[in-house]
Amino acid sequence: MEIQYKDIQDFNVDEIERLFLSVEWSSGHFPDKLVIAMKNFSTVYSAWDGAKLVGMICAMDDSIMNAYVHYLLVDPHYHGKMIGRTLVDMVKQKYKDYMRIAVIAYNEETHFYENCGFVKSSDASPMFITSLWT
Repeated sequence: MEIQYKDIQDFNVDEIERLFLSVEWSSGHFPDKLVIAMKNFSTVYSAWDGAKLVGMICAMDDSIMNAYVHYLLVDPHYHGKMIGRTLVDMVKQKYKDYMRIAVIAYNEETHFYENCGFVKSSDASPMFITSLWT
């Protein structure tokens, strides 16, 4: 298995749906919207095992100071293969001259992001208005 990394934003519904549902994210039930969303992100890097989409990271930015990682997901069958870490490193490289790269991590994933160099804030909390259930 040789994972290839791509800088593309054009995905088909089936590959997006499969990846998002593989990690049990409710947004995977809206693949048509996700395909459009990918085209609107500032940055999308994806990981491929042949023709199979196995990982993705998406970020938004203000073009000079702040970047926000919105999605990072890796198919569970590919966990432990450094795919997530590689995708984060790609984003860190792209935004190395920015003043802040932010992410909202689920509590059980904070250790991963801390290992990637992120620091948990002691004076801020993520807040949402959402209809998604994950």
